[in-house]
Amino acid sequence: MRNRTITTFILLGLTDDPELQVLIFIFLFLAYMLSLTGNLTIITLTFVDSHLKTPMYFFLKNFSFLEVSFISSCIPRYLYSIATGDKIITYNACFIQVCFTDLCGITEFFLLAAMSYDRYVAICKPLHYVTIMSSRVCGILISSCWMAGLCVLIPPLSLGLNLKFCDSNRLDHFGCDAFPLVKISCSDTWPMEQTVIICAVLTLNMTLTCVVLSYAYIIKTIFRFPSDQQRKKAFSTCSSHMIVVSITYGTCIFIYMNPTAKGEVTIKKVVSLLIFSVSPTLNPFIYTLRNNQVKRAFKDSIKRIALLSTR
Repeated sequence: MRNRTITTFILLGLTDDPELQVLIFIFLFLAYMLSLTGNLTIITLTFVDSHLKTPMYFFLKNFSFLEVSFISSCIPRYLYSIATGDKIITYNACFIQVCFTDLCGITEFFLLAAMSYDRYVAICKPLHYVTIMSSRVCGILISSCWMAGLCVLIPPLSLGLNLKFCDSNRLDHFGCDAFPLVKISCSDTWPMEQTVIICAVLTLNMTLTCVVLSYAYIIKTIFRFPSDQQRKKAFSTCSSHMIVVSITYGTCIFIYMNPTAKGEVTIKKVVSLLIFSVSPTLNPFIYTLRNNQVKRAFKDSIKRIALLSTR
C-alpha cells in the first residue's frame, strides 16, 4: 500500500469514556488470556496424548492454532491502545493487520467445511475412515484451506492497494478493517465494496453448502442406526462442531446483512469485537466440555505433571 499524503491512521476504538475503557480492557484481557489458555491446551494435548492422534483432533489442533492467530492479530493492539492511549497505527502496520485478520477469518470458514467433511466420513463411511482420512489427505485439506483463504483475499486486497486517503485518517474502529478504510477513502470505492461483498458471499455460500450437505448425510445416516445409544453417541461427536459453525456463520451473516461501508458502523464494531474476542474464547471450551476424550487426556496430563512434581 503506497500513500502520498497519509502515513498513519488514528484508531478511534469503541468509546472515549475512561470508565468504559477500563471495563473493555478487563473484558478483552480476560477473554484473550482464556482463549490463549484454552486453545494452547488443546494444541498441547493433541501433541502429547496418543489417543488424540486422529484426523478429528488434527483438524481441531489446526483450528485452535487458527483461533490463536486470529485473536492475536487485533486484540493485543487494541489492549495496548487502551492502556497507553496511543491510537496511532502506521500505514504498513494497518495493511499487515488487515491482511492477517482477513486471511485467518476466511481460512476459518474453509477449515470448518473440512471438519464437517471429516465428520461425514467418520459417521457415514466408518469402515473406510482411516483410509480416506489419511495423514496425507488431512495435510492436503489443511493446506487447501489456507490457499483458498489466500485466493479469496487477493482480489479485494489488490483493489485496496490502490485506495487513496486524502483528508481524514481517523478510522472509526478498534482495529484496521476493510469497511472503515473504505469509508474514509477519497477514491472510488464502489469496485472494492462490490468485490468484498462478492468474495464474502461466495465464501459463505461455498463453505456453508459443504457443511449443510455433510450434515444432511450425517443426520440421514444417524437416523438409520438401530439403537438410541448409537444415535446419541453419533450426535455427541458432531454437536460441538455444529455449535461452533452456528456461532461463526451467524455473526458473519449478521455483519454482511448491511454491507455498505458508508453506513453506520457502531453495531458492526460491537459484533466484530465479539467475533475477535468471544468466539475464540468459547470454541475451545465448547469442544473440551463436550468431548470425553479431550477431558480424559487433560486429566491424564495433570496426573503426569503431578507425579513428576512429587518426584
